Amino acid sequence: MHLILLSGGSGKRLWPLSNDVRSKQFLKLLSNHNSDSESMVQRVYRQISEVELADSITIIAGEKQKDQLLTQLGSKINLVFEPERRDTFPAIALACSYLLSEKKINKNEKIVVLPVDPYVENDFFSTIKHMEKIIEENASDIVLLGAVPTYASEKYGYIIPESDKEEISRVKYFKEKPEEKIAAELISEGALWNCGVFGFELGYLIDKIEKMEIVEKLNYKSLFDNYKKMKKTSFDYEVVENADNIFVSKYGGVWKDLGTWNTLSEEMSINTLGNVYLSPTSKNTHVINEHKIPLIALGIEDSVVIAAHDGILIAKKTETPKLKNIIAQYENRPMYEDKRWGSYKVLDHSFYEGTESLTKKLIIKQGEQISYQYHNHREEVWTIISGKGLLKLDDVEREVISGSVIKIPPLLKHGIKALTELEMIEVQLGEPLIEDDIVRLEIDW
Repeated sequence: MHLILLSGGSGKRLWPLSNDVRSKQFLKLLSNHNSDSESMVQRVYRQISEVELADSITIIAGEKQKDQLLTQLGSKINLVFEPERRDTFPAIALACSYLLSEKKINKNEKIVVLPVDPYVENDFFSTIKHMEKIIEENASDIVLLGAVPTYASEKYGYIIPESDKEEISRVKYFKEKPEEKIAAELISEGALWNCGVFGFELGYLIDKIEKMEIVEKLNYKSLFDNYKKMKKTSFDYEVVENADNIFVSKYGGVWKDLGTWNTLSEEMSINTLGNVYLSPTSKNTHVINEHKIPLIALGIEDSVVIAAHDGILIAKKTETPKLKNIIAQYENRPMYEDKRWGSYKVLDHSFYEGTESLTKKLIIKQGEQISYQYHNHREEVWTIISGKGLLKLDDVEREVISGSVIKIPPLLKHGIKALTELEMIEVQLGEPLIEDDIVRLEIDW
């Protein structure tokens, strides 16, 4: 059996801490057995490892998430990147083509697809482990996992099984995010929350993709190159709702979607993070501050206060599900990003007399390096604030220290390696100032 983990997310529901690059699954707001902080993706990967399924994982994600995944999970995991975001069906199809042509997985092998960020206990993944057998024994097209609801929620989709007495049942029908009253009626009929978990034989999906005739001969490279031809649609709509033989396996343990500050704060082990004073008169309130300046909260109840690089949020917890729609009108570039080599934050983004400038502060961890690269459009000025590094300019290497200033015109090959932890200011000038204006020659040099 092989697991495909979907790592998507636009980063809007947990704004301002999350964004397109730093999606919710990468926020280190949970705690592990040793009380060390961990992210949702680290928690899920740890749990999968504990039930001995880690070797079977392939993660499908956007290219922007590459550094986050490598930093948090290491380099041994199979990663597949979408050339562009096109919803869950194209993503799963691309991952399956990768398993078929790159990993040489047999079409008879069982595939289980799940989100990368459910909040569950280990027995959830023990149940996942048994889905291979369920697919075989029921000769099913698709096997789903449905969680027993704990309350009538409007946030989730519902699976209504033919039998509410059986642990494994044929699916009768689906209902997507009903009103609370209807949800309560469905639950009385034995409805289950849809966990977004799909199990099937690899060949079942490969046959469906081939019938679409997107490419002449299906393999990972051909589908990647023609990815924009795939319809933007969910796996539920494209595959599940058109399948003839669908079963659901009932899961009775803990299952939560920590998709809003309201639900995430319920599982956070601490109430404050960063330079924060939260008064004893503040009840059921969580405060996070990414800035060095102090944040003081007095007498705040049932709320979240988040001061991050991308913005500031002050909200009643019950109001936070509305955040995604509000944030849609504030489309700004991410102001902070964790990278495989360290991190950067944007200090200033300006336009003056037709010239655009972007100023960043970079921290490069000792022994790490920025890839050897060049830019087609922008020029850069690097000023070393502290530490010692090895600079490579147009194939010539030299040492740089605090106070060194390096001017990098367009097309000049450049890279830097931190001999000690290195802090530097980077000023970009030109247009367009976008992350895509990078031609990487060597990741490690």
